[in-house]
Amino acid sequence: MPKNSKVTQREHSSEHVTESVADLLAHQEPVDYKRSVLNVTGEPWDKQKEGDDDLDAENRPAWNSKLQYILAQIGYSVGLGNVWRFPYLCQKNGGGAYLVPYLVLLIIIGLPLFFLELAVGQRIRRGSIGVWNYICPRLGGIGYASCLVCFFVGLYYNVIIGWSIFYFFKSFQYPLPWSECPIVRNGSVAVVETECERSSATTYFWYRETLDISNSISESGGLNWKMTLCLLVAWSLVGLAMIKGIQSSGKVMYFSSLFPYVVLVCFLVRGLLLRGAVDGIMHMFTPKLDKMLDPQVWREAATQVFFALGLGFGGVIAFSSYNKQDNNCHFDATLVSFINFFTSVLATLVVFAVLGFKANIMNEKCVVENAEKILGYLNTNVLSHDLIPPHVNFSHLTAKDYNEMYRVIMTVKEAHFKELGLDACLLEDELNKSVQGTGLAFIAFTEAMTHFPASPFWSVMFFLMLINLGLGSMIGTMSGITTPIIDTFKVRKEVFTVGCCIFAFVVGLIFVQRSGNYFVTMFDDYSATLPLTVVVILENIAVAWIYGTKKFMQELTEMLGFRPYQFYYYTWKYVSPICMAVLMTASIIQLGVSPPGYSAWIKEEAAEKFLFYPTWAMAILISLIILASLPLPLVFILRQFHLVSDGSNALSVTYKKGRMMKDISNLEDNDETRFILSKVPSETPSPMPTHRSYLGPGSNSPMEMSSAPNGRYGSGYLLASTPESEL
Repeated sequence: MPKNSKVTQREHSSEHVTESVADLLAHQEPVDYKRSVLNVTGEPWDKQKEGDDDLDAENRPAWNSKLQYILAQIGYSVGLGNVWRFPYLCQKNGGGAYLVPYLVLLIIIGLPLFFLELAVGQRIRRGSIGVWNYICPRLGGIGYASCLVCFFVGLYYNVIIGWSIFYFFKSFQYPLPWSECPIVRNGSVAVVETECERSSATTYFWYRETLDISNSISESGGLNWKMTLCLLVAWSLVGLAMIKGIQSSGKVMYFSSLFPYVVLVCFLVRGLLLRGAVDGIMHMFTPKLDKMLDPQVWREAATQVFFALGLGFGGVIAFSSYNKQDNNCHFDATLVSFINFFTSVLATLVVFAVLGFKANIMNEKCVVENAEKILGYLNTNVLSHDLIPPHVNFSHLTAKDYNEMYRVIMTVKEAHFKELGLDACLLEDELNKSVQGTGLAFIAFTEAMTHFPASPFWSVMFFLMLINLGLGSMIGTMSGITTPIIDTFKVRKEVFTVGCCIFAFVVGLIFVQRSGNYFVTMFDDYSATLPLTVVVILENIAVAWIYGTKKFMQELTEMLGFRPYQFYYYTWKYVSPICMAVLMTASIIQLGVSPPGYSAWIKEEAAEKFLFYPTWAMAILISLIILASLPLPLVFILRQFHLVSDGSNALSVTYKKGRMMKDISNLEDNDETRFILSKVPSETPSPMPTHRSYLGPGSNSPMEMSSAPNGRYGSGYLLASTPESEL
C-alpha cells in the first residue's frame, strides 16, 4: 500500500480520518476480514451524538479479566432462589425425580436463551434498550419493559437483603435472640409471651421482633424504623458497588460470588456430621416417579429455570456488552448454566441435611411430649399398664419404641383414641413439611441453627451468605437498568446511579411498613412472572424470526470463529418459542384458577391464615402487570405508525482509530449512493454492480449491500456480516 495513502496515514496518527467506502475497497492489498468493521445504523446524524458514540465505541468499559466476568454472571444468576426456592420445589415435586424435568428444560429452554442473550449483548455492545432497537425497532419496547421489571424486582429484592442485614447483626450474641421465647412481667408474675408460646421462638422473632407485622395488607401500621434503617444500608451497599460501573461492581463480585460457595461447603460438611442429616438427604434423593407425569411439576420446573438464569431482565445482556467481540460466549453460557444447576443441587443438599437434623430434633421433642401424656394416662388409670410393651423404657424412649406403643394404644382404644390427643410423631411427616422463601431462611433454618454448637458463628456465616447472594443478584438487576439507560440517553453514570438508588429507596418504603411483607409477596408473585415471559418470547421471535436465525448463526460464526451447533438453530426457531408460549398460557390459566391471595399472620391466633387481596390491592397487582408490559405495544404502535422516528431513513458508517464510520442523514436515494461511493460528486467512481461483494480471506460470506428491507432498521442496506474490530 502506498506510504502516503490515507489508511497508512491513519495508522501513524490519532486524528480522525474520513474516507469513502470505495477508497478502502479499491486498494489491491486485501484487508484482514476478521479485524474489519462496517457498522450500519439508522440513527439520525447529530454532531454531539456522533462525538459521544465515537467516544463510547473507543472507551466503553471492559472487564478486567475473563474470571471477573464469569464471576459476575454467576453472582447474578445464582441468587436467593437457588437456596430457598429450588430445595422447596425439589421437596414438593418428587425429590430426585424433580431433577429430571429441571435438567431437560434447562437444556432445551434455559441454555439456548441464555446463549442468545449473551450473544446479542456481546455482538451489539449495548444494553437491552440498544440491543433490541438494533435488531428490530418495532420491538424496541422489549428493552424498556426489561428495565421496568428490573426496577420492580430490585425494589423488593433489596428489602430481603435488608432483612438479612438485620439478622446478621442480631447474630453477634449468645444465645441467639430467637432461640427462646421472651418473658414478660404481668405485675409480679413472669410469663412467656403468649404469641410466642402458641407458635415458636423463631416464628415469633420473625413476625413480631423483625417485621412487627400487621394482621392484613389493609392495616398499614406505619413504618418499621428498624427495617427502614436496614433498607437504607442495603441501598447504600448497592449504590457503592454500582457507582463506578463494572470497575467497582466487578471487584465486588470476587467476594460476593465466591463467599457463598465457601459457606455452602462449610454448611454441608457440618450438616453431614449432624445426627439425622442422612435422613434428610435420603428423603431428597428418594424419587417419586409418578410426579414426573404431573404437568404442574414441569410448569414449575420451567419457571424456575427461567428465573434462575435471569432471562429477560437485561442484566445478562448488560454484563455481556462489556466483553470483547471475539469472546467465546457459547462456553460462558454453558459454564454459567451448569454452575447454576450444580449450585442449586449443592444448596439443596445443605438444606435437606439441616432439615433432616431439625426433623429429628422436632420428632424427639414430639416423642417426649407424647410420652409424658401417656405416663399421665397410666398414673390416672386412663390407660392400662398392660398396653405398654415390656421392653419400653420411658427414661430412654426411642422413636421406634414410641411408634410401637402408639399403634398398640390406637388399636385397643380405637373408639376413644382421638380424645387422648396423641400424635404419631413420624419422621416422614416432619420431612414432608415443605417450607420455602422467608419461611425457610428466617424460620426453619434459623431454628435448626439454634441447635448447632457455636450457633452464633453459623448464623453470622449464613446471613452473610444471603447478603452476598442478594448483592450479586442486585448488581446484575441494577445493571439491567443503568447500562441501557446510560447507553441510550448518555446520562452521567454516577449521577444516574445515585439518583436511581435514592428514588428506589423512597419508593421501597412501602415494603418496610408493618404490612410491607404482604407487598413483598405481591411483587414477588406477580410483578415479573408474566411480563418477563412475554419479554423472552419476543426476544426469541425478534432474533429467530425477524432478524433471521440463519443470519444470526452466520454472525455468530464470524464472531466466535466456529459455527454453533445446529441444536441452537432448532431450539431458537421452534422449540424455545413453543415451550415459552406453553409456559405463558399455563401461567395465565394458573392466575385465573387460583385467585390472588397471601398468607397473613394473625397475632391473636399466632398462626398464618390465607386471605384474598382486597379490591384496591388487586388494582395495584393488575397495574404492575400492565405497567411492566406497556412498553411492548406502546413502542410498537409509535414506530409502526411513524409517530416517533426510528431513524430508518439514515445510514451511518463511522471510522476512528481502526473503526470505520461516516454519518449521513436525511438524504435522498441518489445522494446516499453518492456519499457511500465517494466524498464529493467529482470523485464518484462508476457505480458498483449490485452483485458486487467484498469477500474476506477464508470467508464465503459477503458483506453486501442489499435492497432487502430487513437490515437493522429496514433502511434497505443490509450487512450480511459486520465483525466489529479494527481495520
